[in-house]
Amino acid sequence: MPEANARPLISIVVCTRDRPDSLGATLDSLAAQKYPAFELVLVDQSRGEETRRLVESRAAELPALRYLHLDRAGLSRAYNAGVGASAGELLAFTDDDVVAPEDWLANIADAFAARPEVGLLYGQVLIPPELAKRENVEGVTPALPIPRRRLLDRRHGFEVFGMGANFAARRTLFHKVGGFDQVLGGGGPLQSSQDFDFGYRVFKRGATILLEPGVIVYHYGFRSQAEWPATLRSYGIGVGGFYFKHVRMGDLYAARLLLGALLSSAIRWAGKLARRQPAAGQWTFLVNILAGIRTSTRFAIDRRLGLYVDTPLRRPAKQAL
Repeated sequence: MPEANARPLISIVVCTRDRPDSLGATLDSLAAQKYPAFELVLVDQSRGEETRRLVESRAAELPALRYLHLDRAGLSRAYNAGVGASAGELLAFTDDDVVAPEDWLANIADAFAARPEVGLLYGQVLIPPELAKRENVEGVTPALPIPRRRLLDRRHGFEVFGMGANFAARRTLFHKVGGFDQVLGGGGPLQSSQDFDFGYRVFKRGATILLEPGVIVYHYGFRSQAEWPATLRSYGIGVGGFYFKHVRMGDLYAARLLLGALLSSAIRWAGKLARRQPAAGQWTFLVNILAGIRTSTRFAIDRRLGLYVDTPLRRPAKQAL
């Protein structure tokens, strides 16, 4: 490995809200990173003081830690605050229910060093081995396997891809593309797909995305069978809102991707019905794509930035009869 001063500073951004139980393991894994130059920016939107106390108790293990508390919830808002408060040439993002192997940061730095054209990287989000036996029996753990290394851009082709639990970017990319859309994402009106939207704007600006199987984290965000429909609902609303924002800006490619998402979801739903398999989850996702499209129209769009305006449009008051 090169000398420490030859390695770029990496800023880890972790956004958290009322998850002190899982955050402790995340912080332990970040403190154990075998990388010589990193800082941690923790953006806390918790309603109580438990998370703050946990962070204070770990200060000695993570001396390069910056703690921010935001009163207004929203994952994209937290991402943007974390980017603004950080100093690293590279930024690495993970979640408060994730454990990162000790070589996570080193593998991110190596991937960017090997491919100077890459601006955004997505790594694998894997199910921990100890949770595997529960999978699709007691519930579902959102994951993102990447079987092989790929590039996504105008030369190599593109698909909507990504997961916020494991991605990284060059700081220069944010200067080129802008930040995360604060109407999209957890805690926002459109609930998810801030990562899809950011990746799509990266593609539209001509930058390159790397799908890197060697960058791995383990996700402990298990959703029970009772919780999973709400997760699918949020996914659907975000997908509809993300695509339709770009359609409203006259993007024909986004319109094609949206129609493809609707069609493929409808086909999967119909196929499950034909095979007499449970199809409620697929139906929930499909109808909420349409709900996300409808909700999108409540927000104006800043066409220069390609972002929703984070204030709902006022509807004309109904006239009394």
